[in-house]
Amino acid sequence: MEGSENPVAQTTGKASHILVIRLSAMGDVAMMVPVLSVLVQTYPELTITVLTRAFYRPLFSHLPNVRVYEADVDGVHSGVLGLGTLARELRDEEIDMVADLHDVLRSNILKSVFYFYGIPFKQIDKGRAEKKALTRENNKEFKPLKSTHQRYADVFRELGYPIDLSAYIPQTKRKLISKIYEVVGRDSRKWLGIAPFAQHMSKCYPADLMEKVLGQLTRRNDIKLILFGGGDAERVQLESWEQKFENCISVVGKLRYSEELSLISNLDAMLSMDSGNAHLAAVYGIPVISLWGVTHPYTGFKAFNQPMENCILPDLDRYPKIPTSVYGNKVPEGYEDVMRSIPPELVVLKINEVLND
Repeated sequence: MEGSENPVAQTTGKASHILVIRLSAMGDVAMMVPVLSVLVQTYPELTITVLTRAFYRPLFSHLPNVRVYEADVDGVHSGVLGLGTLARELRDEEIDMVADLHDVLRSNILKSVFYFYGIPFKQIDKGRAEKKALTRENNKEFKPLKSTHQRYADVFRELGYPIDLSAYIPQTKRKLISKIYEVVGRDSRKWLGIAPFAQHMSKCYPADLMEKVLGQLTRRNDIKLILFGGGDAERVQLESWEQKFENCISVVGKLRYSEELSLISNLDAMLSMDSGNAHLAAVYGIPVISLWGVTHPYTGFKAFNQPMENCILPDLDRYPKIPTSVYGNKVPEGYEDVMRSIPPELVVLKINEVLND
């Protein structure tokens, strides 16, 4: 491919070792998986080291020539001195070039050190000006922006390794171990994952409406509802639904992260907010129905290869300021309940449509 002619890719006479930086959050890290999968499929001679938190290691365990280097940013790698230590450690791993898919203060400090070492360093273009135009209240430029996946891919193109994301082959289902069957049971019903939470409440479907969705879904005796979440408050809410609805099972606190990934890979569909679980399911080609609040798929965070018609949006005529922000952290007055304009019946209709397909 053309990438071999790029001067950055010719910095060494051997197969290149690329450091890829993305420290958080779960959804953003998960969005790297299809990109790295196509990268190593296209360039099998590459060695990839992903600098991220140790928790995310299972996400990359199936990718050849890809390993995870733990960034202990709360411990030995904290602060400027700690990041200097981290950069020296990575230099000793014989890194040839760096793809920064995060572009935050920490990665910019690393950039300065790697520049001193003479190691090529390319960063993601987050499209901040475009996103500001899309999310501003007045003179909004309402149009779809480049996907985050493509923004990631563009960094590798700048390093001399262009890739075509349409070549992505979804990861195969992971093996279900006995512990997973102990939690969710063994039967022939379809498995519908439901992840009703997000980092910001503005992206969460109201609990009373979600309960109506669950109530309508339980009328189908051919599906099992598997509830995903984390933390004490979410666990309490999901366990209350588990008790109320016969075919609901909460997996919070019952499975390790790697086991949850195995379970997600075997779902028939996933109902998620604009959050990490949508991206995890998309890695495996699982159909994702996503509910959106004050954010919007146009910002570039739609789950990979998922159709736009599976994104259920609020009433944009009533709430024309949407998207009000990229991450859901800005809620104008009067926009606190935008998701209440999404009827539970519409959610159930889309779920039935996807499951019946």
